[in-house]
Amino acid sequence: MRYRITTIAFMLGLSVGSLANVSAAPQTEKTKDSDPARDLSGVWFTQGKVRANFAFDGGAPFLPWGEERVKAGPQKDTLVVLCIPPGVPRAWTEPYPFEIVMLPQRVLVIYEYQHLIRQIYTDGRDHPKDLTPTYMGNSVGKWDGNTLVVDTIGFNDKTWIDGTKHPHSDALHVVERIQKVGNEVLKIDITIDDPKTYTKPWTAQRVFDLKPDWEISEQVCEENNTYLFPPENGKTEK
Repeated sequence: MRYRITTIAFMLGLSVGSLANVSAAPQTEKTKDSDPARDLSGVWFTQGKVRANFAFDGGAPFLPWGEERVKAGPQKDTLVVLCIPPGVPRAWTEPYPFEIVMLPQRVLVIYEYQHLIRQIYTDGRDHPKDLTPTYMGNSVGKWDGNTLVVDTIGFNDKTWIDGTKHPHSDALHVVERIQKVGNEVLKIDITIDDPKTYTKPWTAQRVFDLKPDWEISEQVCEENNTYLFPPENGKTEK
C-alpha cells in the first residue's frame, strides 16, 4: 500500500511538473498562427476597379515558346466559354469575391468563381516529387512575420496568367505574399516566374477589401456563363 501511495504521489508530481513546463514553453509556430495579425479569414472583394490582367504591371518579354503560344493558343474568351478553371494567379483577377478560411496547418481559399476551393498547406511540408499537373497547381505556405508566403508549382499549361493573352508553361512558379494591411484590407504581392515563357520573373499586386456582411454564393459556370447565355435585350438579370 505504501508503495502504491508513493507511486501515485510521484506520478501526480510528475504530471503537475509537466504541466508547468508546458505552460512555460516558448511560443511555437502553431500558437503564433492564432495571432490576430495572421488571421486572414473573411470574405474579400477587389478594391477599386476590377482589372482582368497584370499587363499594367509591366510583365516581361516573351521567349520564343511564349510568342508561339500566343499565336497558336485559344482566344481568351474560349477558356471562359469552356468553363476552364482560371488557374493561379489569374484567379485573383476574376470579378467575384472569395473567402479565406483559416484551419490548423492549412488555409482554404474559396473562390465564388466556379466555386473553386484552393488548399494551402502550412504544416511544413514540401511539394510532392511526383506532382500531376493541374489547373490550380500545388500550394504550400509558410509565415514570414505576419505575411503568408505561398509557393505554387505543378501547373498544366492550359490557362492564361490573367484575363488577356499572357500564356504560361508547365514550368510556371508562382509566389504570393499575402498580408493584412490594418484589419480590412488584404494585399497580395505576386511573383510570376516561367523560364520557358518569359525572359525574367515579373511581379504584380492585388488589393482587396473585407466584406464582413457578404457571403459566398454558388456560381456555376455552365449556368451562369454570360458568353453561353447572353442576357436578353442587352440587360443583365439581377
